[in-house]
Amino acid sequence: MKDLKLVIITGLSGAGKTLAMRVFEDHGYFCVDNLPPALIPTFMELCSHSLKKINKIALVIDIRGGGFFDKLFESLNEMADSGYDYEILFLEASDEVLIKRYKESRRRHPLALEGRIVEGIASERQIMSRLRDEADYIIDTSNKKPSELKEEITMRFIEQGREERLLINLVSFGFKHGIPLDADLIFDVRFIPNPYYIDELRPCSGKDKEVKDFVMNWPESRQFLKKLLDMVQYLIPFYIREGKTQLVIAIGCTGGRHRSVVITNELAGMLKANRHRVTVDNRDIDKDRG
Repeated sequence: MKDLKLVIITGLSGAGKTLAMRVFEDHGYFCVDNLPPALIPTFMELCSHSLKKINKIALVIDIRGGGFFDKLFESLNEMADSGYDYEILFLEASDEVLIKRYKESRRRHPLALEGRIVEGIASERQIMSRLRDEADYIIDTSNKKPSELKEEITMRFIEQGREERLLINLVSFGFKHGIPLDADLIFDVRFIPNPYYIDELRPCSGKDKEVKDFVMNWPESRQFLKKLLDMVQYLIPFYIREGKTQLVIAIGCTGGRHRSVVITNELAGMLKANRHRVTVDNRDIDKDRG
């Protein structure tokens, strides 16, 4: 069924399946961890007929299911017969890396609850060998940083253009009210002449035409905005490469009512014109009226 995309995330314990699931979740997939394989066809049928349309699904299936795991291939065959398309992502790592990860996490291997980790890994490799052979994509995470794994999964499985997946949150604020704690980038526009000291502009905000005209009339304002847009657009691909799905840019002035609002809203318009996904929060615009 072309309107329903299913990715089965599987592989060796400790190879990064939880991180992989989070990547899909960040990109709008409905994710379920450790679903018994025998329930996959029923689950897909429910999703395809749900009132709230679910068309992107990622399921983590591994040996934690115990005896249920034996039903996986039977369920996959049933899925294929019913017309459901799916892809299998298999994650693995070297024995040395897996042992190191287990020792650092102090967790027990699911197949070595009373034995040595190395024995559990060997058993799991044998059990998973057929599924590995059936996999559409195999990733060895032995030498990968989390950001590199995120990037590879995004490039391989996320269909839409990658830059459209980054949500840019623009926040205007006043330094006197505190810096936004979740900001990735912070810019200070207090170098721009302050309309607060113009009596007729003081009660207005950066959303009013008079204030906008005053702020943007200064050459330094226009030049700063141009350079800021260039820098943000330059940085976006690199943030995406690191696996970010959200970028928070905070622009501050003294009170957060005039200059920062103008610059933030102007930048938002420019980014939207370049087809970026943008939200705007003029956080402090209603503080310190008068």
